[in-house]
Amino acid sequence: MSDPLSDLIALLRPRTVFSKGISGAGNWSVRYGDFGHPGFCTVIEGRCRLAVDGAEAVTLDAGDFVFLPATPGFTMSGFEPADPVFIDPHAAAGIAQNIRHGRQEGDADVRMLGGYFVFDSPDADLLVSQLPALIHLRGAERLTTLVQLVREEAGAERPGCDLILSRLVEVLIVEALRSVEGNDAPPGLLRALSDPRLAAAIRHIHEEPAHPWTVAELAKEAALSRSAFFDRFARTVGVSPMEYLQGWRMSLAKDLLRRNAGGLAEIAERVGYGSASAFSTAFTRHVGMPPKRYAMAA
Repeated sequence: MSDPLSDLIALLRPRTVFSKGISGAGNWSVRYGDFGHPGFCTVIEGRCRLAVDGAEAVTLDAGDFVFLPATPGFTMSGFEPADPVFIDPHAAAGIAQNIRHGRQEGDADVRMLGGYFVFDSPDADLLVSQLPALIHLRGAERLTTLVQLVREEAGAERPGCDLILSRLVEVLIVEALRSVEGNDAPPGLLRALSDPRLAAAIRHIHEEPAHPWTVAELAKEAALSRSAFFDRFARTVGVSPMEYLQGWRMSLAKDLLRRNAGGLAEIAERVGYGSASAFSTAFTRHVGMPPKRYAMAA
């Protein structure tokens, strides 16, 4: 049976771009502007404060893990009053050495490992739109280990580094997203996957996207009446079952077109359309441009 979350992450193809050590001591505060790419951080030692735009401020302790799906602006600081120093995240992204905030001499009050990655696919909103601005986990030993492995691999530049880093980041994302369940997640795939009945229907969609699914068939897979399934799906996922099906088909089609993985008729058949013309019409309506133009622009 298909795993929809794994399908989504594999489609987005995350890859690591950067990882570094971060520390702070004394009176310090830094303000990062909006970055846009997914960011992560784990606290190795000590503690600090984190205030992410759109979320409540939190205290980070040793063993905590933070995942910012789109890394909006945020302020990080110690516990003594200090005027924030503004940092442009785009300018700082390429700095390879470790960063020390506040007092430069002596032991640090907090030591962290942080980094960011990008999605090769332009469909990142498929995931980001379904997540809170801040995912904060306490005692996340597995994630701390993963971040340490990312840091070690990123600094080593050994053969096969890119492949290992991409797989480590995929595992890191899955581990973080497993914590976002039920009502903790906005309407979308993650909330739906915590509902066993809706999850069964979504798994069938992902397993056979070309099948001519109807609401009645999907309701049967979910062991619900047609009306109960439709209402529950729309309320939990945020779109109707047929809108979700079409959205997933279009995401698959865009990926196939970007990779030049077949002719138009073949791609149309793989995503559930009986002809290239029917697919082209649906794709143009959904994406805003014909498939051939999309493939050329990708």
